[in-house]
Amino acid sequence: MAEMWINMGPQHPMTHGLWNLRVKVDGETIVDAEPVVGYLHRGWEKLVENRMYPQIIPLSDRLCYGASMSWSHLYCLTIEELMDVEVPERAEYIRVIVLELQRIASHLMWLAAYGTDLGLLTGFVYAMRERELFLDLLQSVSGARMTYNYMRIGGVRNDLPPNFERDCLRTLDYFEKKLDEYEQIYDGSDIFLMRTQDIGYLKPADAINLGVTGPTLRGSGVKIDIRKHDPYSVYDELDWDICTHPDCDCYARYRVRMDEMRMSCHIIREAFKKMPDGPVRVKVPRNAPKRTAFARVEDPRGEGLMYVIGDGTDRPFRLKVRSPIFVTVSAVPIMLKGYKVADVPAIMGSVDMCLGETDR
Repeated sequence: MAEMWINMGPQHPMTHGLWNLRVKVDGETIVDAEPVVGYLHRGWEKLVENRMYPQIIPLSDRLCYGASMSWSHLYCLTIEELMDVEVPERAEYIRVIVLELQRIASHLMWLAAYGTDLGLLTGFVYAMRERELFLDLLQSVSGARMTYNYMRIGGVRNDLPPNFERDCLRTLDYFEKKLDEYEQIYDGSDIFLMRTQDIGYLKPADAINLGVTGPTLRGSGVKIDIRKHDPYSVYDELDWDICTHPDCDCYARYRVRMDEMRMSCHIIREAFKKMPDGPVRVKVPRNAPKRTAFARVEDPRGEGLMYVIGDGTDRPFRLKVRSPIFVTVSAVPIMLKGYKVADVPAIMGSVDMCLGETDR
């Protein structure tokens, strides 16, 4: 049979956003693939050049609605590097707590969507139900459920509300039991295992050479996590481990995210134990110096990085964003070649696409 190209997108249940995956098939077998992004491009990096530094915080929230806290934190971290601002210790612990809550909420949204992709609708309902508990916690801190505008250059907007630690620890106790239920649903499903095991293989060498980061990289057995290898906030003061899996397939990426949710619960408990009293924010200068700075964080989807050029004014001359998914999606052709068209939702779902940060 002659080879032909098929467009899966820009409107397709598999895409989880507005983008197009072109696959070249020989019969049912994929022989080549080409991701096409740009449909959601908003000119974010140009837009922020006309905003004062504090005005960019709510815009950075909107780089990824599934991990808003992570992106606004990355922005504030970058500007703190530029302005040489030291954040109060209590604010750093609060940041770690809300970032790990955000990581769990983001992974739960991925788990829900992945269940739907592979015919596990019960998994979708369960994961979205528990995600609400974490959105409630983030709402109690910030007042918002999706785009939080909570991080500030020099700390966080406000201290934790009364009884937050009690409510958070109760939620973690409840949630960890639910994780066992998730595993019974997903790992106990023959269909789920058949559609994820030995599918979407990504060798460690290929993952490293293509710049893949995050759960997709750790699902290839590579033990790299920015929180451990280039620690920020107070991650280096907490006792935790990097979650990896050696199988390099879709199932391995699922296992990494499940283990990371447990590890996030552990990190949050550690942070509560060590969190000191004190201020949560310092006053920062209005204008940044003439120099450059960059910062990077471990976003739920991989390594997020920002590079800023200050020109002595109250606005950035240039602000460049490194999106983890923009890089990871470049590895998609290697992950797809040799598999069937029916495997595309399982493989692409394991990447956890987010077009907001990819297109910017």
